[in-house]
Amino acid sequence: MESVIELHRLTKKYDEYTAVNQLDLTIYRGEVFGLLGPNGAGKTTTILMMLGLTERTDGEVKVLGLDPNHHAITIKSKVGYMPDDIGFYDDRTALDNLVYTAKLNGIKEKQARQQAEQLLARVGLSEAAQKKVSAFSRGMRQRLGLADVLIKQPEIIILDEPTLGIDPEGVRELLELISQLSKEEGITVLLSSHHLHQVQQVCDRVGLFVKGELVACGNIEQLSNTLNQDNHITVELEVHGDSNTLSAALEALDQVVSVQLSSQPAKANSSTTAFSVRCTEDITSTIAKLATEHAELIKIHRLSYGLDDIYHRYFEGGETHETAAKAK
Repeated sequence: MESVIELHRLTKKYDEYTAVNQLDLTIYRGEVFGLLGPNGAGKTTTILMMLGLTERTDGEVKVLGLDPNHHAITIKSKVGYMPDDIGFYDDRTALDNLVYTAKLNGIKEKQARQQAEQLLARVGLSEAAQKKVSAFSRGMRQRLGLADVLIKQPEIIILDEPTLGIDPEGVRELLELISQLSKEEGITVLLSSHHLHQVQQVCDRVGLFVKGELVACGNIEQLSNTLNQDNHITVELEVHGDSNTLSAALEALDQVVSVQLSSQPAKANSSTTAFSVRCTEDITSTIAKLATEHAELIKIHRLSYGLDDIYHRYFEGGETHETAAKAK
């Protein structure tokens, strides 16, 4: 895979305060990468260093093979950046704003207008093309912002908190649009946010950023696996019927694979029993077979760490979790 953004030991300090601390990160062409972390984690500072809008204290940055400290203008011509609060000329129409941006990027009037109209259609704003931006909702402004960063046909787009302040339906539509752009046009997308659930819907990989440090990086499955530090698998099931016989059968599995079994009534005054089986390898199918032989199997699933677990592990766990993540 071709890398388009490479950060090596990237560091930014403001006097004694370290905003970004020795960040190593590679983003590949055509992927949607989510840079996730709470407000104040250093996400925006990292983006500004990538674009040459603020100088780094230490480390290396390459965007499309170029160092932003020396080639900022070239990088800006190839990278579209939408900040969390994008500015427009509110007394001008959506079409006028896009044409103006296109002309600033050296696109001639006729082509600029044609591209602007196409992009307004792409982001669902054709009917608002002649409306002044002052009348736009937050969601409409974000859609216009996406069109604005695309007008120069960039290879990379960087979106800083693009869903901030948008209603749930607007968020869904915007994320779908971002996903389509990446898949259909091969554009690399760097999406910065503190909303893990939203970003997970469209990102190929995510990097978790806490207190200026990248504490984990990968897809959701990989991040979930990092939480399972003892490498045990937990299978949960509910049965109706002869739970005692089934319990004995499950405990007998210990002769084949290490098993820890616990059980409890699934509901008060019910003959349904819930089992939790921790084992050293995935024997879900074997457990299901035993359950159907000895009782009525109601449900069974292999436990995996979800988005909430990941969030609490890395964003709310404090220094103990950060130290554990670094040690892995």
